[in-house]
Amino acid sequence: MGEEVEVVVREFEPNKDREGVGAVERICEVGPSGKISLFTDLRGDPICRVRHSPTFLMLVAEIGNEIVGMTRGCIKTVTCGKKLHRHGKNNTADSTAKQVPVYTKLAYILGLRVSPLYRRMGIGLKLVRAMEKWFRDNGAEYSYMATENNNVASINLFTDKCGYSKFRTPSILVKPVFEHRVKTSSKIKIIKLDQNDAESLYRLRFSTTELFPRDIDSVLNNKLSLGTFLAVPRGGYGPDTWPGPAHFLASPPHSWAVLSIWNCKEVFSLEVRGVSRVKRALAKMTRVVDRAFPWLGLPSIPNFFRPFGFHFLYGVGGEGPEAVKMVRALCGFAHNLAKEKGCGAVATEVSRLEPLRLGVPHWKMLSCEEDLWCIKRLGEDYSDGSVGDWTKSPPDFSIFVDPREV
Repeated sequence: MGEEVEVVVREFEPNKDREGVGAVERICEVGPSGKISLFTDLRGDPICRVRHSPTFLMLVAEIGNEIVGMTRGCIKTVTCGKKLHRHGKNNTADSTAKQVPVYTKLAYILGLRVSPLYRRMGIGLKLVRAMEKWFRDNGAEYSYMATENNNVASINLFTDKCGYSKFRTPSILVKPVFEHRVKTSSKIKIIKLDQNDAESLYRLRFSTTELFPRDIDSVLNNKLSLGTFLAVPRGGYGPDTWPGPAHFLASPPHSWAVLSIWNCKEVFSLEVRGVSRVKRALAKMTRVVDRAFPWLGLPSIPNFFRPFGFHFLYGVGGEGPEAVKMVRALCGFAHNLAKEKGCGAVATEVSRLEPLRLGVPHWKMLSCEEDLWCIKRLGEDYSDGSVGDWTKSPPDFSIFVDPREV
């Protein structure tokens, strides 16, 4: 029998491990021969995708002096449900009730990689268990992961060996940035909210949305957040007549929508590989025509075949019979901003049940209509008895996707 190999799992040390981690990332990114693959360039910062989270950790697996695997994890406090809270004394007739959020400490595990030469040795399982121990030590009640719904190996690892269950199936919607600017409705006015007003609006209206981060102020104040934008009917509110979030929500227009924009371009870049020269030439031709005749508004395919960045739309919400049109106008505004910033795409992630997704322009060939999230309860107790076991709760119409974890 061969001698058992000792695998050491420890915390990532930037100065010592950056090169070894990069080597594993590159070998794991090699796509199947003859097929199109999407590559991610972390620009020499292996923890860039969790760096902006409140609490984060990266672990590496080592055999001898060789790094053979890694994973990242982060923890935050989010909404897992809602309950009625009654104002007034002794529940009298004069008391009023409203729904308030129930929070829990949620962990997220991502970026699990094991070198192909060292797979089927239990290294991935060892990394996950070590990360879960850190989650528990830091008070996390739940842990979740996200993967493509056809990634059988990852799904089997987490559901069969780690005790996770399938939880949510959100949609990742992606639209390319064209050479021309997108026209937006002249009947809709878009207002940029300052950070305090944006925070208040989100807390007042969206704090009971599943996965809403309790530290929304940290998200909005982050340097990567390019702003929060509100769409209203033209002729109503404006920068000079904006009454503030509380008054706005107390007497809103018949329809409105809001979203915020996160600059992923400054964190990492993407690149499509495995595309034939003919298809590249055809894509280039669409850009040439679009650039020459922008007034035609013809769709064009950006140069996805070299590193490109994108903007992520988060906090998408709204109300009213024309809220979908308001969201569409905001997405057009976001497209034009991404064009100014040199991005190749604009993306968002929403619940498959989200009614406002009808207002999000996207290309089906670039999008993932059914991503998969799996979840596991780490603690024996619940943060609030009115919610119970969150892992068994049915999906809601909306979710709040934290851009810090994209």
